[in-house]
Amino acid sequence: MIQQIYPSVAHPYRYELNKDMQFAAAHYIPSDKAGVCSRMHGHTYFANVTIAGDELDDTGFLVDFSVIKKLVHGRFDHSSLNDHGAWFGDEDPLRYPTTENAARVVCEIVQAHLDGMGTRARCIQVFLRETPTSYVIYRPGIEAGIGGKAHGGS
Repeated sequence: MIQQIYPSVAHPYRYELNKDMQFAAAHYIPSDKAGVCSRMHGHTYFANVTIAGDELDDTGFLVDFSVIKKLVHGRFDHSSLNDHGAWFGDEDPLRYPTTENAARVVCEIVQAHLDGMGTRARCIQVFLRETPTSYVIYRPGIEAGIGGKAHGGS
C-alpha cells in the first residue's frame, strides 16, 4: 500500500480512524462529453476513508477496519461500477460512475453502516484516487452532521 499524507478535516471528535484500501473496477461514463471515458475501461482505485467519533463500541473500536474494507473493497473489487444500479446509473449525471460520484457513494455506504452501530461515528472524508495523477476528495459537510452546530458542538 502506498504511504500518503491526506488532507485533514477539522472536526470536534476525539477519535479519527483512517482506512486505506485499493480495488480494481471498470466503468464508463455514459456521456459523449466524457470523450474516451465514455468507453468501458478500468482502474485500480486507491481509497482512504476517514471516520471520526467520540464513542467506541463494546470491543473498544470506533469501527472495525475489516468492516470498512468489506463495505468498499468487498462490494466494488473486480466489478463494473456501472453494474451497481443501487448507486450508479446512465440517466442522471449525479449517478454516473465518475470518481466524484464514486467517492460520495463510498461515503454514503460507510455512513449507512455507521448509522446502524449506535456510536454516532461519522464518515467525514473519502479520498479516492483513480490514477496516479488524479484523485477526488469528498466531504459530506456540516449539513450531514460534521462539526459545528449540526453535530451538537459549539
